[in-house]
Amino acid sequence: MDASDLQDRTSGGPGDYYLRISSHLAGKVEIREALRSVKAEIENILPVDHLDVCLIDDDEQTITAYEVGLRTRWSLSRSPVAVSPVRDILLGRTDHLLTGNAMEDPRYVYPGAIAQPILKHGLRSRVNVAMKVLGRTIGSLNCSSFRPHLYDDTTVARVRIIADVLAPYFYALRAAEKAKRAAIVRAEAQAREEGLRRGALRLTQALEQERQRIGMDLHDQTLADLTRIMRDLARDPFDRAAVMAKLQDCVQDLRRIIDTAMPTLLELFGFVHAVRIHLERAVGEGNATAISVSDETANAPDRLDPVVRIALFRIAQEAINNAASHAGAGRIDVRITQDRGIRLTVSDDGRGIRPLPKASRRSAGGLAHMQTRARLINAEFAISQDPVSGTGTVVTVRVPDSAEPLGRSTPLPGQRRVAAR
Repeated sequence: MDASDLQDRTSGGPGDYYLRISSHLAGKVEIREALRSVKAEIENILPVDHLDVCLIDDDEQTITAYEVGLRTRWSLSRSPVAVSPVRDILLGRTDHLLTGNAMEDPRYVYPGAIAQPILKHGLRSRVNVAMKVLGRTIGSLNCSSFRPHLYDDTTVARVRIIADVLAPYFYALRAAEKAKRAAIVRAEAQAREEGLRRGALRLTQALEQERQRIGMDLHDQTLADLTRIMRDLARDPFDRAAVMAKLQDCVQDLRRIIDTAMPTLLELFGFVHAVRIHLERAVGEGNATAISVSDETANAPDRLDPVVRIALFRIAQEAINNAASHAGAGRIDVRITQDRGIRLTVSDDGRGIRPLPKASRRSAGGLAHMQTRARLINAEFAISQDPVSGTGTVVTVRVPDSAEPLGRSTPLPGQRRVAAR
């Protein structure tokens, strides 16, 4: 085939293929997709082994190439205009280039030029035409063939008309791509801002929860210790050494709270031992109150999330303190069992549940703290009297197997958190 054969390819009349090219572009939303859709129609006009479009980027210093057919280095990344094989078109020096053998044409192959695809794939015949919108060059339409000396001035005229058809459409697609990228950037910025806002909110909530925990720690441990010390000091005579020892314990507890460290007993000896030690301390030496701690779970509390384990320990502390200080109990029992999770029960045979006078609202505050701690770890909480005797107090906390601190995770659709009651 030679240049004269090109006319045979367009025997249907020039207007026919323009219309067909335009119809192929309808509905295409990506430049490469649009170029692929018209390649077959262009091949009805002239033989093409490689077809690409180079569009000048916003900085006017680089270009982006879109290829169909062969995939070359040109479309892998942006390229500088100054070293493009079609730089004369992109820089406005000419509106077209035509060559019978680009591999030997210094306009295409020169020192520093990104001409590797031409040499590697043997793109000899080339016709390149400027794509213009409102008189401004936005890129170039480039047709290449492996055969030498295939194109002529007639080919240039045909490709120029095709470029005029494609240019406004590709310009609009490029603008849409830029708008899409800008929208993505804005969305990402908004997402980061929203993430920061949510993070700040979570931090504020965590700080507030931490303040609440510190307040409850002061109530559950330090205030209970000080109450016992005041009771000891009210005796005449009082045991100075015992009071000093308890004061030292109180100072150590305050230091622990200030340092916001995890309970040392829990870390060193485990949950059950820590509960037993606290129960012994709460009852005090020489007290006739009988105590027992039993674990039927093989130390399951020690396998809980650390935050959940500490909260469960604090609830046990408060329940024990109430039983030792306010119930007048002769016996206090702590039992840990398995029940679709871990069930902690603190029971006593004391005076039981009764309305408190206004002067004794500290126990009510302790109850509220236990309920709050249970809610924070998504645990069930209940307080009742012994069902057999109708006396005493039974505090029960059930931590489900999936328990996590609030805010640590979000339930999946269909999941139900077990809330404190």
